[in-house]
Amino acid sequence: MGLDPDLARILPLLPLKDAANLSAARARHDLVALADSRKDVPLPQPAAVADSEIPGAAGTLAVRIYRPTRQPTATLMYFHGGGWVAGDLYTHDRLARTLTIELEAVVVSVDYRRPPEAPFPCAFDDCYAATRWAASNIAMLGGDADRLGVGGDSAGGNLAAAVALACRDQGHPLAAQLLIYPATDLVGCYGATAENADYPSRTENAEGYFLTLEAMRFFARSYLADPQSSRDPRASPARAGNFAGLPPAVICTAELDPLRDEGEAYANALKRADVRVAYFREPGMIHGYFGMGGASPAAETARRRASAQFKDMLVGRA
Repeated sequence: MGLDPDLARILPLLPLKDAANLSAARARHDLVALADSRKDVPLPQPAAVADSEIPGAAGTLAVRIYRPTRQPTATLMYFHGGGWVAGDLYTHDRLARTLTIELEAVVVSVDYRRPPEAPFPCAFDDCYAATRWAASNIAMLGGDADRLGVGGDSAGGNLAAAVALACRDQGHPLAAQLLIYPATDLVGCYGATAENADYPSRTENAEGYFLTLEAMRFFARSYLADPQSSRDPRASPARAGNFAGLPPAVICTAELDPLRDEGEAYANALKRADVRVAYFREPGMIHGYFGMGGASPAAETARRRASAQFKDMLVGRA
């Protein structure tokens, strides 16, 4: 099917235009402005929301902790999107609140360090450190030690997948992972013909649907100060080689997203390793649809479908 007509109506209002001249400052400004555009829409209200600071990989790390009414329950470490460069606790506050209510889980949103000021592996290091901190403080959070998961959208999905791999490798298995239109393969930084050919959606959806291939080049190159590090599984989870023993995953992609095919390839790689995967390739959707339910009933339905499946994996565990 073509682009969802409701998303087509808001497409001209979305940020990250003129990707060839994108900067970190403009990307950050644009995502904050997008969140501001909905400031008159009442926020979902979980039982409690509190800002806190925890030990990070290189100093203090800001987090926002959302708690549901029912505790103890599962805990989700959430890593925001924004191309590693942009996004923060504010831009993803509405989504974190929504997930807390829908999952009936504690959600810890992590304000990881961002490039270019703090390039790879700083964001990964912070997200991994935050996840290990949560595991050690799960009772204080109101969580259950057997139900700790990770999740994120876009660049945050990349970080969640990488943290899940690291937790497996370090003997700290997680209960589940939620990967929302994740970037999984940064080799070539979205500018190499050979690598792009492996994922046709990068060409098919290169422009015209909010996130562009040019923007992904900017984001990946900003994150990876050394392009050779793109083969590191902490940067490119798809390059891990061994996916056995990873936690169950909900993986979501959008039909009209340049990242669609690498997300789908990652889902297939996990399935081949006998990892339980619920994969959703949403027709008519674009990158970012998880935050577009207010404009598109189809986007809202797609998000709720994935959220319900993830709740079954994470919260529904015995």
